[in-house]
Order: sequence, then C-alpha cells, then structure tokens
Amino acid sequence: MGDHDDLRKFITDLAVVHGRVVLSSGREADWYVDLRRVTLHHAAAPLVGRVLLDLTSDWEYDAVGGLTLGADPIAVSMLHAAAAAQGGLDAFVVRKTEKTHGLQRRIEGPNVAGRRVLAVEDTSTTGGSVLTAVEALREAGAEVVGVAVIVDRGAGDAVRAAGLPYRAAFTLADLGLVA
Repeated sequence: MGDHDDLRKFITDLAVVHGRVVLSSGREADWYVDLRRVTLHHAAAPLVGRVLLDLTSDWEYDAVGGLTLGADPIAVSMLHAAAAAQGGLDAFVVRKTEKTHGLQRRIEGPNVAGRRVLAVEDTSTTGGSVLTAVEALREAGAEVVGVAVIVDRGAGDAVRAAGLPYRAAFTLADLGLVA
C-alpha cells in the first residue's frame, strides 16, 4: 500500500466516530471525522504531510497553513515532509481573532505578505473556517493559490465560488461514509 491508502486506513480506523454530533457549521450528523486523531498521531502525521504535498504538487506555493486548530498539525506535517524531500516550505497559523497583546498578529509564523500560500483544513463542510483563513491571509498581503483538505464534507462548491481552486485527499465516498 502507498501513502494515500495507508492514510485512508488510519482515518477509517482512528478518526471516524459514529454517533450524533453537531458540526462547527451548526449542522447535525450521525458520525464525525475527528482528524486530530490522525494529524496528531505519530505514524499518521507524516503521511498527512506527504499526501497533501502530493495532492498539491502542481501548485506553486512556499508557505502553508490555515485557521487554528484544524490546520496547524497539517501545516507542520507538510513543512516536515517538504524538508525531508529537500524542499523549503514554511508553515503559519491563522488565529481566529487578532491577538490583543505582544505583536498583535493574526497570522503567526513567517510573514506571508507578498508570498504564494496554500490554505489547508482537516475537514470542511461549508468552507467557513478555511475561507475565514483565506480572508485573513489576503488582508495580510498573501496570494492564496488554493485550498486543500484531508476530507471533503461538501465545502468544494463554496470554496470554488470564492474563486479558489479546491482539492481534497478524500471524499466521504472514499471513506465509505454517506453525507
């Protein structure tokens, strides 16, 4: 099996939780994909980085990140995977609101102004979280080249309607789940 298949197995074995939940979008579902169980797992996290780098290999960007918390481990996994492949990729974190002390930054890490960046998210239903990150990145002067997620729960249309390319490593069908 390759990285993509191995990551799918980690997701189905560790991250898919059955039971009634309310999603961040406010919608209810009979199951939840808790990708932090994968993105923060010692064996799965390196796969996340390699799979997302492969998924976006034809896009040109030199920094990756998104809205904290879902995007943080993805960006770090991609940073490490790129470094292992002798590539240079920075990571950043977009806060939900601007910090009111210290440097009062909304985007932590290397400066994104004037840079081509990739916005990531673990899973997205409406696109709200990742589009919030995109707005902050654009306000900071970054050029967002696209959005990539590990699992798409239906956000593709909203992200594309915002004028951005969108890719997902897995769809719900890939995981044997019904929307």
